[in-house]
Amino acid sequence: MPKMTGDEIKDFIAKFFPQARMPVAIEELRDDFLRIRIPVTDRYLRPGGTVSGPVLMTIADTAMYWLVLAMIGPVALALTTNLNIDFLRAPQPTDVIAEAEMLKLGKRLAVGRVTMFSHGSDAPVAHATVTYSIPPESKGIGKTNAV
Repeated sequence: MPKMTGDEIKDFIAKFFPQARMPVAIEELRDDFLRIRIPVTDRYLRPGGTVSGPVLMTIADTAMYWLVLAMIGPVALALTTNLNIDFLRAPQPTDVIAEAEMLKLGKRLAVGRVTMFSHGSDAPVAHATVTYSIPPESKGIGKTNAV
């Protein structure tokens, strides 16, 4: 069972990452799974009218971080240690749906995959594998001082 709700995650992000301005809507959250939707605006497009690669990387990292938070609770210093992404096809200039799945959640590492789709299509536009480092609570940088 997730340790944080969607609203708790959004409040946490607003408090600890006020610079994060990408509007994210959580569509589904359950054990080891999170689906988010990001409305695409002109500022996310590259020449040619498709969603840019850096935006898709940000969406993948966001989806995985939010899933990590949901599964371990409010740990501000969990951080990305690896993100590999494959761009599969040109995303349409419409909402991006990202589905994050936890593959392994250990004490120090979380490994997951994120598949992204253009709204209205079942064909993935990108796929990422993401690894997060989880800080040890004994160092005083985990849950105890995050909230």
